[in-house]
Amino acid sequence: MSLDTLITTTFNPMAPKVSGSRALVLMGGGARTAYQVGVLKGIAHLLRTRSPERNDFPFKILLGTSAGALNATYLASHAEQGLGSIDQLCTFWRQLRSAQVYRLPTFPWPWPNLLSSGLTLMLQVRQHRALLDTLPLVDTLHRHVMLERIEDALRKGALEAVAVTASSYTSGEHWTFCQTTADHPCAPWRRPGRRASMQPLTIEHLMASSAIPFLFPAVPLWVDGRKEYFGDGSMRQLSPISPAIQLGARDVLVIGVGQPQRASLGGRSSDEDPTAGTIAGHALASVFHDTLQADVEQAQRVSRTIAQLPPEVAQALPYRPVNVLAIQPSVSVDELALKHVDVLPAGTRRTLVGLGALDTHRAANSSAAALASYLLFEPDFVNALIECGQRDAQLRESELLAFFDTQAS
Repeated sequence: MSLDTLITTTFNPMAPKVSGSRALVLMGGGARTAYQVGVLKGIAHLLRTRSPERNDFPFKILLGTSAGALNATYLASHAEQGLGSIDQLCTFWRQLRSAQVYRLPTFPWPWPNLLSSGLTLMLQVRQHRALLDTLPLVDTLHRHVMLERIEDALRKGALEAVAVTASSYTSGEHWTFCQTTADHPCAPWRRPGRRASMQPLTIEHLMASSAIPFLFPAVPLWVDGRKEYFGDGSMRQLSPISPAIQLGARDVLVIGVGQPQRASLGGRSSDEDPTAGTIAGHALASVFHDTLQADVEQAQRVSRTIAQLPPEVAQALPYRPVNVLAIQPSVSVDELALKHVDVLPAGTRRTLVGLGALDTHRAANSSAAALASYLLFEPDFVNALIECGQRDAQLRESELLAFFDTQAS
């Protein structure tokens, strides 16, 4: 979280007053974001166990990036069901298949190699302006994300704001698109390299936010009266927590799927040159290597500083510390993906084999497995991630219960 966000939203006497609501921030990562479903399912279990009679939706602000934006808007469209929205999201993911997200055809090449994979991808780019055909995802979103219900949830008070992020290829700016209640005090903001717009969310916003570079085609959106082309919201995401603070959050739960430390699987090393798939996996890992940890640390550091001020000084400041809790996978998602690559669609698997992305005997295998992990929208991998998320939520039980014991609504 950038320091200017703290200053302009909490120390500026002209800034709109906000309620200090509880926010959920969901980071991006393709199929890896099934992990978020597991964490949320674990949270729902904890809350139900503590208060069986309560079923209200536990967040007022939802913010999503890339595939995290799909999770956030799905929850928003079911928010009136309370904790049941998390059950619905879990059911959606357990029934999901790669064929409902993207299409990569199988061509009659005699065997998978770098040349045949290159030809396959060249034909895809010519036809779809990207390596994958994402029309199946458009259809899936239309079927399962009821955007009109988001407006109902906002109007009835189940939510205060829903936002998704995307990165403009046209201007280079990182945008946050916000849909809020009619009386929400937050106005569009502009910071160096970052902007926000208040507008109803559409399927196009979701496709833009989740348009993984090279894999998914860019999506046009209208901003400031002109058309710009957008890609994945994880690109150039310098301050992932800031939009939630801008929208009025003072308690923020962030669920990421990244792995800052990425070593070779099983400790193996090699002097062999990295394959094309290894390089592609490393490039994608760099896109999704979010700044979450640094952002969380800065928010916590500033909040601790305020808490250490003399009471009379702290009370005179128009500021309340931001309570941030971040959860990320406790196991290697790359290694988990490598165990399930055999369930990839045939066309995808043949192409990755040709690229060397599934070669477990070469260097930097974790980077190679990473490429598969973003595309593994299949039950075996999804269920493994959901189970991992549930375990991590259980391990963080005391922190999560303390987080939900705060006064935020």
